[in-house]
Amino acid sequence: MFLHNKRLQYTVRVAQPNPGLANLLLEQFGGAQGELAAASRYFTQALAEDDPGRKDLLMDIATEELSHLEIVGSIIVMLNKGAKGRMAEGVEEEGELYRAINGAGNDSHITSLLYGAGAPLTNSAGVPWSAAYVDTIGEPTADFRSNIAAEARAKIVYERLMNVTDDPGVKEALGFLMTREIAHQLSFEKALHAIQPNFPQGKLPGMPEFTNVYFNLSQGEGSTRGPWNEGEDWDYVENPMPAVDGGDGTATVQLSAEEETLLLNMMVRTASDTESDPVTGADLGAGAQGKDAA
Repeated sequence: MFLHNKRLQYTVRVAQPNPGLANLLLEQFGGAQGELAAASRYFTQALAEDDPGRKDLLMDIATEELSHLEIVGSIIVMLNKGAKGRMAEGVEEEGELYRAINGAGNDSHITSLLYGAGAPLTNSAGVPWSAAYVDTIGEPTADFRSNIAAEARAKIVYERLMNVTDDPGVKEALGFLMTREIAHQLSFEKALHAIQPNFPQGKLPGMPEFTNVYFNLSQGEGSTRGPWNEGEDWDYVENPMPAVDGGDGTATVQLSAEEETLLLNMMVRTASDTESDPVTGADLGAGAQGKDAA
């Protein structure tokens, strides 16, 4: 059961309208790194989680992400307040109205026109929110790593948004949201490492002859050695040649006699005549001038 408290988790103080900034903030409302994506990701994981501790953690953070969605949406609406009245009442000349709602030159005029200066579930480019942003796979050792990365990406977006505003109230609220991304990362890290072992993900250990092998597949100047490909844990292969399993590197399949006959018939029927030089549409389209030039 969800209950809505009419007060925000963090107080929003917007100094003055700014539709351009409002449009940029849509990235954290309906974008891939935004709060709705995060809430949906953790909520779906929580529903399927059998561990009571992780289930409670995921439900808590999913619910908090919804409160963050409300904060971001409230900031967007406040930043659009001036544009909303201007669009609705049309009190200015067309050119002045367009300049007023166009903000910093981004697509805020489209947001104002299509969505009445509200907070639509789109990103800052107007792309609608998609459930494809939710990358839950149902294995906690994989999902929690994805959650940590998602919180890190969201933190970076909040940092970038803070860098493009001088509104002290907006910057403070964004700083709070950015900080909560850090707190969530810490919780997810602890929950991940409370599962032992948690690497590799899933149940199967992998093929031992390839687990600690590094293939130098980007060859030329600049090949660099480091802890990711050298030391006791790594078998570094300087010049990997197909096939690394020791086979001939070809793809084969076992066919029945009937399947093989049908396949051969098709190959004969669709074989290319390497001796022909057919006249093609490109030849006909080139005309006499093209033929002479050739």
